[in-house]
Formats: sequence, C-alpha cells, structure tokens
Amino acid sequence: MARFDYFAVLAGMRTGSNLLEEELNGFEGITCHGEVFNPHFVGGPKRENLFGIGLAERDKDPGQMLARIAGAPDTIAGFRLFQDHDARVITEVLATPRCAKIVLTRNPVDSYVSLKIARETGQWWLGDAKTARTAKARFDADEFRDFLTARREFYLRINRALQTSGQTAFYIDYSELTDPGVVAGVARFLGADGSGGPHKVRAKVQNPQPLSEKVENYEDMAAALAGADYFDLSRIPNFEPVRGPGVPGFLVSDALALLFMPLRGGPTAAVESWLQSAKGDAPRSGLKRREIQHWKRQTPGHQSFTVVSHPLARAHAVFQARILPVGEHAYEDIRAVLRARYAVNLPEGAPGKDWTAADQRRAFLGFLNFLKANLGGQTSVRMDAEWSSQAGLLQHMAEVMVPDRVLRAHALAEELPRLGGPGFSPLADPMLEQIYDRELEVAARGAYARDYMMFGYDGWSPGT
Repeated sequence: MARFDYFAVLAGMRTGSNLLEEELNGFEGITCHGEVFNPHFVGGPKRENLFGIGLAERDKDPGQMLARIAGAPDTIAGFRLFQDHDARVITEVLATPRCAKIVLTRNPVDSYVSLKIARETGQWWLGDAKTARTAKARFDADEFRDFLTARREFYLRINRALQTSGQTAFYIDYSELTDPGVVAGVARFLGADGSGGPHKVRAKVQNPQPLSEKVENYEDMAAALAGADYFDLSRIPNFEPVRGPGVPGFLVSDALALLFMPLRGGPTAAVESWLQSAKGDAPRSGLKRREIQHWKRQTPGHQSFTVVSHPLARAHAVFQARILPVGEHAYEDIRAVLRARYAVNLPEGAPGKDWTAADQRRAFLGFLNFLKANLGGQTSVRMDAEWSSQAGLLQHMAEVMVPDRVLRAHALAEELPRLGGPGFSPLADPMLEQIYDRELEVAARGAYARDYMMFGYDGWSPGT
C-alpha cells in the first residue's frame, strides 16, 4: 500500500517551485499540477479548469478537488501550495498524514529580490537566456520586513503542525534543486520507483548574478540588514551540477611517488608530459579509488597535487581546444549552437589564414558571455566540466581525496621541480597576450566570480 494519497509542495513565491515541479514531473508515477489553489487560476496562468472542476466550483468546495487529486489513477498527484492560497486547503493538508509534504525553502532576501525583479520585468519563468529580461530591484526595508514576517509565519505554522501531529516532511532548499541525488530522493519519498527523472527540464535560473548586481540600492539594503550577514548577502550563486571527483583521470607517477589530480580545462597535458619525462616512466591513469588508496599505502613519502589556472587563461585554453577548432577533440555540437543561438562569431569551419587576432578576440568575448549565462543556469547547453568553476571541481574532488598541494599554473616552472622532478618550461599563450584587454577581463570575472574570489586572482597578465 502506498504511503501517501497525494502530495503538496509547501513553498513561497520565487523559491524555485517551478523548477522542482518540472523535475518531479520527469519521474514516472509522479504528476504535479501546479498552483491548483491559487486564487486567480487553477494550476497555472490562464487555466480555469482541472479534472472538470472550474474556479467557482473549486472555491465553493476545495475538498472535491483534493479528492480528485488523491484519486488520480496510476500516479501520485500533487500541487504547489503557497501562503496566500486557499487557507482551508492549507489547514487540510497540514492535518492529513496521507498527504506527503515537501517543504521548499530559499534565502528570503533572494526570494524578495527575485520577486521584485519578476514584477518589474513581467517574466516569471525562463526557458533560455536568449529571452531573459533584466531589471534591478529596489530594496524597501519596510516592505522586506513584511515579506519576511509573512514567510516566517508560514514556515513556522508548517513546522508546528508537523510537530504536534507527529508527521514529517521532506525538506529541500533552492540550492539543492540542481543536485540530481536530492531530487531523486524527493521522488523516492513520494513512492516513485525511480524510473525516468528530470532529463529535459526547461526552466532556467532567471537572475544568477550576486545580489550586489541585482539591487540598485545594494548599500542601503546591506545597511538595513547590518549587524550580521544572516542572509549570506556576499555569497556568489552557484548553479553548477554536482560532479564526480574524476578519479579515473588521476595520474600516478611511480618514479616520482606523485599523484596528479587534474582539474578539467587545466594544463593536464603539459603536466602529464613532465611526469613522463622523469626517467621515461609514463604515469598511469584509469585507476579506481581503491587502487589509488592501495598505491598510497604501498608508497611511503608520496605526494599529491592539483593545479589551478587564472580563470581567463583557462577559459581561453578551453576555447582554443574545444570551441574554435573542428575535428576529433572539438565540441562541434556545442560549437554549432554557439554560432546559431548565442552570438559567438566563430568561422563555419576551422579558422583559416584570414583569421585575425581581432576575430579571435571578438569570438572569445562572445564565448565568455555565453559562459556567464551557462554557468548561471540560463542556457540549454550542458555545463561541461571543461569550463566549470575550478572551485566547484576541487570541492567535488575533495569529497573523496584531498590533494596535498594546490599549485598555480603560472608558477609551475618553480613549483614542479620542488616535487622532485625535472625542470618545467613556463606555460605561455601568445594569442591571449595579443588580444587581452580590460573588456575580456571583466567578462571572465563575470563568468568566474567564484574562482576569482576563492583563489584570489587579480587581472591576468603573462606569467601571472
């Protein structure tokens, strides 16, 4: 017998409930019908009927609609329920153990700012960055205080009802909506067998920028909330997917007793060549986690390291290797999309003799602008590990194995010989030296604010 008859996503406006609904609808055996008890529509804007029940009939007897949802065949059906929806339904849901509760939360400052922007632009849902509308919110201390009070009261009511009735709920935060493991956990909580999954979610993050870029009177907001950073105002949003640690790509040098743990998009080939030049002993890769652990136990004095690069230099290296060329190692499918839909001025085929430094700069700038949208969760193109933030890749790597040292790519000529190997020629990028300017730097910082902050990078220059 199923644990639940139906479910409700208990949330507030601008908490990511649209995204969660799409993700849940990707699982076989789960159907979320939207904001069924919104005072103005049934399920979604311009919809006034569900299960043959219209607005007036629903408002007269919401229990009839609940019964239809609970009795839906071959699926567990549910809906999103906000604090300003039908109060009778909120009371019924909280008192019904056979209703599964999913409690979705988000930093209230983020929700408030997102709500203000949505009201300004009229855009409440985004499917792709190319249709995104932009605006800045204006923080109003009294308005936010009322917003926060109402939001807190709603969640406190939920907690109180669950505690006093001995019920439990599945709690999920906005930041976890991009974690497929957590979303699959919600599906299992509802009783789905795990088939399907959110593979074709269309909803995209609408405003991935830091709050300082989204609020026109940011200083006033910070002053109004001064005392402590309870709302994590200074954090940099992260919408990258959860990745594995990349263990098969780790390189073991028996000759040097070194373990190189590369970050995708970095100078892996150069470091691998350096490892191989030590006594002509090629490093081994493709090892499993337990094999590396065994090697560590059998190799006293071993050292492990990884390498981080200046974000601009890394992005240009990826552009040169994966986007600009065509052929075996290029991302030709993504390349075609960038040309057609994201205003990246790439040649139709491989760049020829007439490809100039000005052409390179223009195309690379377009790629950097695409990266900002892509890493902000605003495009339909995959967030490839080659250009994911290094901070994120290193975080996932450290979940299974922490490197002894994090080296800087620009300092490898000094750092690598200290690990016991031969000399290393400094890395260089002559093309980047030709095209570098302040606009490229600003674009790179927009795409990789997290890496600039986490690793302390300033402006790029040759050798830094």
